[in-house]
Amino acid sequence: MLDLNTKKIKKNAFRITKHRGTTSLRVRIPGGELDADIMPILHDIAKKYGDGKMHITIRQGFEITGIRFEDMPEVNKMIEPVIQKLEVDNGVEIGEPNKGYPAAGTRNISACIGNKVCPFANYNTTQLAKRIEKAIFPHDHHFKVACTGCPNDCIKAHMQDFGVIGTAKVEYDYSQCIGCEACVKNCKIRVTGALSMKNGKVVRDERRCVGCGECALTCPTQAWSRNPQKYYRLVIMGRTGKKNPRIARTFLEWVDEDTIVKVIKNTYAFVDEYIDRSLPKEHVGYIVDRAGYQKFKEYALKDVILPKGAKVAEYIDFGGYKYERDAFMIEAE
Repeated sequence: MLDLNTKKIKKNAFRITKHRGTTSLRVRIPGGELDADIMPILHDIAKKYGDGKMHITIRQGFEITGIRFEDMPEVNKMIEPVIQKLEVDNGVEIGEPNKGYPAAGTRNISACIGNKVCPFANYNTTQLAKRIEKAIFPHDHHFKVACTGCPNDCIKAHMQDFGVIGTAKVEYDYSQCIGCEACVKNCKIRVTGALSMKNGKVVRDERRCVGCGECALTCPTQAWSRNPQKYYRLVIMGRTGKKNPRIARTFLEWVDEDTIVKVIKNTYAFVDEYIDRSLPKEHVGYIVDRAGYQKFKEYALKDVILPKGAKVAEYIDFGGYKYERDAFMIEAE
């Protein structure tokens, strides 16, 4: 019978499973992108030490299943080149990569495919995801971060502790507009209806504009264009789970990449101060609920110099799912 330290096993990115004597390895793929030559390594681990299967997780990593506990040291040696290429070569500090992952609390930074492929995306999501990975991993605090290229939110950033949404500051050249209404119709059907016509030209309602930049894609005369400078919206404290799941709410708008990274890093100090250490883990959102949004904001914005034009939420009503089951439910007759 093996003498197992379950806390150490989970910290090493191995899962405690329902099957006696076996575990699964969680493999991080920062930004959801990997070179094809990494796949044979994962294949070899799964065939030699696992049950021949790999599960693709919602966080864009892999779980290699069916590994015996006694084989973990050998699996860690085999996964070293993957850690080297995806983490160490990206600047992540991992002292002994031949011993596997040194932490698993901060989850893999996920990302949609971004502007290297998608015409709607406003930035290189993988690149930013890797920068965030370098800034916050390894760490034991339970953080979930996702990067999405535009307000379509294909990566479901609104279900994360931090969701980074790429936004475009569009610019309108009145002289180029022919009044065809292509942008207006697209915005009404596909977006928020922020555009309308007035005296033959387009008017934009900034309160409704979400910064998707689709007007620049639909305009046949290039009257609309995207400002080449990158801007982001940061939504916070979304979550699933059994206890009060909810959609993330907007914390910052029209901020730069440096601000995004600094705010996420600052939040680790907030968690250090207010986490309930009697629990095996605690999600950030529950800590914010307990300590209060204003206290979180104080920590998150410490030493942050917001760019000109940035916006900060003065107050957030997070809301979420409520469990008073008898409030609106009646038994069917």
